[in-house]
Amino acid sequence: MSMWKEHYRVGSDLIDTQHQELFKRVSRFIRVVQSEGPWEERLEQVKETLVFMQHYVIIHFADEENLQKEIGYPELARHTKIHEDFKAEIQEFAQTVEREGFDEEKVQEFSAKVMTWLIMHVGREDQKIGEFLRSRGGHK
Repeated sequence: MSMWKEHYRVGSDLIDTQHQELFKRVSRFIRVVQSEGPWEERLEQVKETLVFMQHYVIIHFADEENLQKEIGYPELARHTKIHEDFKAEIQEFAQTVEREGFDEEKVQEFSAKVMTWLIMHVGREDQKIGEFLRSRGGHK
């Protein structure tokens, strides 16, 4: 089950599709992390998700920032900073697990943090982009 909700739509087909994919992947990640069974058996999916996140957020954030430039979104600089901070958090976590290994408890904390960030960011910050886009009569 995905945590995606229809009211998270911002009105850009590309961004909305990417958000749905992010929610789907993060939901799956949390299910794997919280499921029963030996950690070693779940570890491969954990690693795959981390690699996906490292690459996909870069693509998604770039697309989202391009949309903001295109529509003249006044909060672009602030929004970009939020993206940069989150990318840094993901990088930092990737470096930590590379150095110290994939500790189950750390991965659980990280998965909860990612889902919380995603819900808060898409549900709050990205909605402001949607409102601005709609106020301009737009749908992209």
